[in-house]
Formats: sequence, C-alpha cells, structure tokens
Amino acid sequence: MASPEPFVLQTDMVISGVALPVRLGAWSWGRLNEARDNAVLVCHYYTGTMRAAGRNPDGTPAWWDALIGPDKAIDTNKFFVVCMNTPSNVQAGDPEVITTGPDTLAPDGQPWGERFPAWDFADLHALQLELMRQLGVGRWHAVVGPSLGGMQALQWAARSPELVGRVAAVAASPKAGPVLRQMFGPLLRDVAPTGGLEGTLRLISFFGFGADGIEELFRAANFSAYLRNRIGEASLAHVLDIGRVVTTHDLAAVAPAAELGARWQEAGLQVLTVNILGDLFFPAAEMRAFAEATRSAGAAHQHLEFSTVRGHMGCLLDTAQFAGALRDLLNLPVGAKVAAEVVRG
Repeated sequence: MASPEPFVLQTDMVISGVALPVRLGAWSWGRLNEARDNAVLVCHYYTGTMRAAGRNPDGTPAWWDALIGPDKAIDTNKFFVVCMNTPSNVQAGDPEVITTGPDTLAPDGQPWGERFPAWDFADLHALQLELMRQLGVGRWHAVVGPSLGGMQALQWAARSPELVGRVAAVAASPKAGPVLRQMFGPLLRDVAPTGGLEGTLRLISFFGFGADGIEELFRAANFSAYLRNRIGEASLAHVLDIGRVVTTHDLAAVAPAAELGARWQEAGLQVLTVNILGDLFFPAAEMRAFAEATRSAGAAHQHLEFSTVRGHMGCLLDTAQFAGALRDLLNLPVGAKVAAEVVRG
C-alpha cells in the first residue's frame, strides 16, 4: 500500500464549447483480474485527492485508508481500486497531484484563469467513462465515495446504471439542496474576495466539522496551524470552482426518483446511501426521502444514518460506522439484493 500504481488520464474534451486538453492523475491498488470485472472506482471528497489509501507524505493515513486495503471493507486482495483527481482539484500545489483547472497551464503556457470552462457533473462522468476505456474496464464492480465523491457515485447510478453493479454514497444527497445553494455557495463567494484562501478553508471547515467537531478536535490543538497546513498546497481558484460544481448537483435533471428506481431495478444495480445526522452540508432527510422513492419503484436501495460529534467529517473520521455495510455491498453476489430498509444508528 505504500507504493500505489500511478496512472494519468490524458484526453481532449469539449466543455462548454471549449476544446480542453485534460490531464488527471490517478492512483490504483490491487490488480485487475483476468475478466477485468473487479474494478472499484473511489471518488474523492471536496478537498481530497487521488491519495485515498496508504500514507500521506507526512506519514499520516490517507483519507480512506481505514477502508481500502488488504482484508479491509474495500479489499485490495479482491478488487482493483482506482481513485482519480477531479478537474480543478483543490490541492493543485501538491507536487504529486495532477489536475487541470484555472491554476494549471493552458496550451499557450499561461494559466487558464477565467478562461477555464464551467464544467459540471456530466463532464466529470464523461472523463470517468474515458478512464474506464483507457483502463480496459467494461463495467465497474462498484463506484463509491464520500461527500463530493458520493455525489459522483450517485451521478453514475443516474447516468449509467448498466455500467456499474453497486453504488455507495456516503454523506451526500440526491441534489444540492437549500444549504448548499442558498447558504454555503453564496457564503463561499462572499468570503473569498476578503478572506482569501484562509477564509474559504475556515468556512469549509466549520461546515465540515460543526461546532461540536471543532471543539472535540481542536480543544487541545491549534486550528490555525491546521489551516496553515491546508493552505500550503491549496488553490483558491480551484476551491471556488469545485464549490460552483457542487451546487449544480441534481439527479432530477437526469430523471425523477421513481424513474431512476425503475431503471436501477432493471439494471440490477445495488445502492447503499449513508448519511450523518447533524451534517451541516447534507441534511439526512434529503436522502431518506429519495431512498423511499427509489425503493417504492423497486430499487434495491439500503439507507443508513448515524450520529457523530464530527458532523459531516464523520464520512472520513468515523468509517467504522458504515464499513460493514460497505463490505457487504461490495461482496454481494450477482443477483442478490441489499436490505431495503432505513437503519438509524
């Protein structure tokens, strides 16, 4: 796990009418089997990177290392696991991160800046389809992820249920609701001009941890030092670009919940959603209602909820709460169904 396999997706895309040469770095763990049907796409969260497992440069565990590895919930003895950076990856200053965004160079040798096109989840899905093609994978065994990664997993369920056997979305919603569109998004745009990168990351941290989480995690630690560490490799332009993309998320733009549920049943898709009670980004009620609608249409959709003082960041820091359900989902035999139930922990 200390030396994941590197991969660079290189492709030309047309986004919002702009022809764009895209380079996105990915890391993988495990090996593709002979049938090439054991590939799991892990999608990273807002400020995360392709470094989903193993160790960070400072020696700390990567963001989902508790879940990805030999004999873990996402078992690399069984599965070929790949995680790719999004466009406009927030950690653009990390020397190991390969991404394309406003602060990366355009073909003319100058940063894209405001010329960078307004991409969306459809564009990201198309890039991940290209990743499949370049890896020689015909169908994902599963697509999983937390937060922004959960949104991406749900987009796979909505756009290409026939190309993925299982989807797990942790701490996400079927759409960007009032919190994201009417509170977080406007606040992010208001804070950036005067607060700069530090102010925007401070805002994201507050929504991410909540008051109880900040009290618990930083009672005896220095929050300013934590912020300085994050600022070192982050790009404000990329923070804002990802923030814009997040507010465009809406599965209903692809199809209504009842239609999605029927398509999932027809495709044999197994869905697991996990939400955190008290999450300041994604109210659990949004996904709970969506799960009830898809199940009513016949989908195999299991929905779990749990509580933690770490709020939304429980999707990274409290993985034991859903590791068992995730393991069960990935190990379901073809044709089996997840429990069609809501479980509150």
